[in-house]
Amino acid sequence: MAEQLYFSRDTKMFLEFDGTVWSIPVLDGFSFSQATNSTEVSLNEMESAGGVSRRGRRAFNDSLAPAEWSFSTYVRPFTAASGSAAGTADSAAEVHAVEEVLWALMAGAKNYASNKYDDAASSPTDVLVPAASQMTVTFAQSQSSTLGTANIYFVLGDANFTVMKLAGVTVNEATIDFDIDGIATINWSGNATNLTDHTANTAVAAAASKPTSGTGSVVGDVVLVSDDENRLLVTLSGSGASHTTQVYEGADQTTNFIRNRLTVLTIAPTSQDPDGDGSNELESSYVLTLTGGSVTISNNNTYITPEEIGLVNVPIGHVTGTRNVSGSFTCYLTENTDGANQNNSSNDFFTDLRAITNVVTNSFNLVFKIGGASGTGLEIAMPTCHVEIPTHSIEDIISLETNFMALPSSITSADELNLKYRP
Repeated sequence: MAEQLYFSRDTKMFLEFDGTVWSIPVLDGFSFSQATNSTEVSLNEMESAGGVSRRGRRAFNDSLAPAEWSFSTYVRPFTAASGSAAGTADSAAEVHAVEEVLWALMAGAKNYASNKYDDAASSPTDVLVPAASQMTVTFAQSQSSTLGTANIYFVLGDANFTVMKLAGVTVNEATIDFDIDGIATINWSGNATNLTDHTANTAVAAAASKPTSGTGSVVGDVVLVSDDENRLLVTLSGSGASHTTQVYEGADQTTNFIRNRLTVLTIAPTSQDPDGDGSNELESSYVLTLTGGSVTISNNNTYITPEEIGLVNVPIGHVTGTRNVSGSFTCYLTENTDGANQNNSSNDFFTDLRAITNVVTNSFNLVFKIGGASGTGLEIAMPTCHVEIPTHSIEDIISLETNFMALPSSITSADELNLKYRP
């Protein structure tokens, strides 16, 4: 009996959004699943006259829980090649990233056109904007009760493949890790309304002979292009004459990885006199050399599911929760004694924060430049962070760990964070 096994290292992942499919390489350790919500009914009674106490139970499936998915990608900016070659991210030489569509979905994008992402309003506002020198991601358009959705396809195996489809995908959380000896990585996670095996709706065909009848020609069917590395297309018309556009530029480059060891942090208080007493309690800036850190952005999405008796209901959609941006960074406990920057070392930072006990909410401008202050990198700017007092970690070399929360300038704003990719 022949038996097919599927190896995670043979897997390819594709994301479909607004008529376009992105090819996104993921790291080992990806996952996807969908569980069932069930109810148990049990008997609980005293003894009968005959000395019998019934103790049986029954179980009922109520609904499918939202599907869950997670995977990691490297931070991979690149400058698009001008022109209209297959798979290009832009017809102009502008900055993009292999994983950019995930940021766009997280930040409120509901439309993709002319290589930009916007909120699909009557007067659309850009969410992710490529340019010649950098690509920016802003979160102002994430002030919405729902976010844009996409479909994710995992193609498992090689010749004897299985295609798993996550429908109605939302990006709930992203964590950017910059461990000192690693490559800059983003851990993504989120949900979907449904997880299905899409293999029966998948055809394999050469680019010039995509199906016009049968599997691969119905709207929503999938075609794996055999002479183009089995890259995935989704059928957009019932005749099979129209398919999604492909974007895979940058995914095969080997020069757009970012080394975490080059990461720089700049930290400066919004005010040197946070209690307004006319005396500066804080320095104008602090010089901290990092040993590690992370930043997490979360939409706190929840899914809504009907509750009908006699049916196994499926989630019908999501709503957003409070946007949460937080993180931490670590550095050695240091004290400058040479006269230069004598009052803004990590020990001074701890001492100054510890001293302002009459300030309940402080405000610091934190800018992480992952990959260094110039050249290829990702810049994370958080202009109004509430920083907690650092805690000591007693190891061979004593360190400080500092937690922070990125807050908006006002409780109704959405300016706590913006991202800049440099090529």
